[in-house]
Amino acid sequence: MEKIRLAVTGATGSVGGAVLDICARFPRIFEIRALSARSNAKKLAELGRKHNAGILCLTEPEDKNWREEGFLCLTGKEGLAAMVEEPSVDHAVFASSGVAAIEALQKALTRGIDVSLANKESIVVAGPWVMPLVKRADQLRPVDSEHSALWQCLRDAPKNELSRVWLTASGGPFRDYGAEEMERVTPEAALKHPVWKMGPKITVDSATLMNKGIECIEAMQLFDLPAEKVGALIHPRSQVHGMVEFIDGTVKLLLSQADMRLPAAAAIAWPKRLPLAENGLPPIEPAGWELDFREIDEKLFPCFALAREAGRLGGAYPALLVGADESAVKHFLGHEISYRAIAEVISEVLGRYGGNPPKTLEEAVALVEEGEKTADKICRDRRNR
Repeated sequence: MEKIRLAVTGATGSVGGAVLDICARFPRIFEIRALSARSNAKKLAELGRKHNAGILCLTEPEDKNWREEGFLCLTGKEGLAAMVEEPSVDHAVFASSGVAAIEALQKALTRGIDVSLANKESIVVAGPWVMPLVKRADQLRPVDSEHSALWQCLRDAPKNELSRVWLTASGGPFRDYGAEEMERVTPEAALKHPVWKMGPKITVDSATLMNKGIECIEAMQLFDLPAEKVGALIHPRSQVHGMVEFIDGTVKLLLSQADMRLPAAAAIAWPKRLPLAENGLPPIEPAGWELDFREIDEKLFPCFALAREAGRLGGAYPALLVGADESAVKHFLGHEISYRAIAEVISEVLGRYGGNPPKTLEEAVALVEEGEKTADKICRDRRNR
């Protein structure tokens, strides 16, 4: 059997690490050809040597003359595009955050190679310019645990038999807080996620449930569903990652350990399943299954409500939301605005917009920057009052 030859963007992050872990566990199946990161040259080079990659790419190198002996070294968005167009690569994994990888994602899909995706912005901001490039069923495979769960539950199901889907959320560190407690939330408290170990930005988004709202928008694009058919529930144990209800009233769900290596393996090994239970990732025994779900209180988690509304409105609003959230979280982590102010700033950004929907990908990406700049100004004005 020929090996699956991969290029992995976001190789130094948690999702990229999960993909590389699976590849290392099954060296007879996978081969790493190229790796990219944003700016961590030292760690990228270490990973390149460990996994015998021939190509490295930094999208924002601190040293413009950056080079690593023994590798073909690329930089910028152009480097990412060249990496996925390398003839020896037949599977591209997008595990980075932000919009820098959108062009490379488009080129990978256009080229016809398999793609595993854990980059929300690529779909939330650029979905209308990305999804039409998918050439065949399951060419684009979600890696985020919730979307992977829906994808696996929906395999081979006729769309007209689908009623609705749910993503699940752990609820973050504040799932049991009341309104008064929310007023006293600090950045340090928001960074203590009860289940997942992630970077600061995504951890705060998980605490506000903005992340879950953005994931609902992503699910709408990935599975071509209207807003009313996509929902989310708090599931504190994070055992069930997604659920699908069909028109006969039956529900299919995916239950597993909260470990990103599981959805990573499902995506890169499709259509096969790997024997992970024999390789250090045991399943949850039935006696330990806990099917505890609760509705999301949108008054306590207004960021979730804002994202849902942006998804319902479509047009410019998802891109503006992504940019505004980026700024608001940055100012919150800098102790410049309160936790509650994150939603207030984002709401003000969305409310101020009076322009037209984007007609091109470039316009959509520019709206992300506009949302971020507008939020920056609102945060500065708040500090100066």
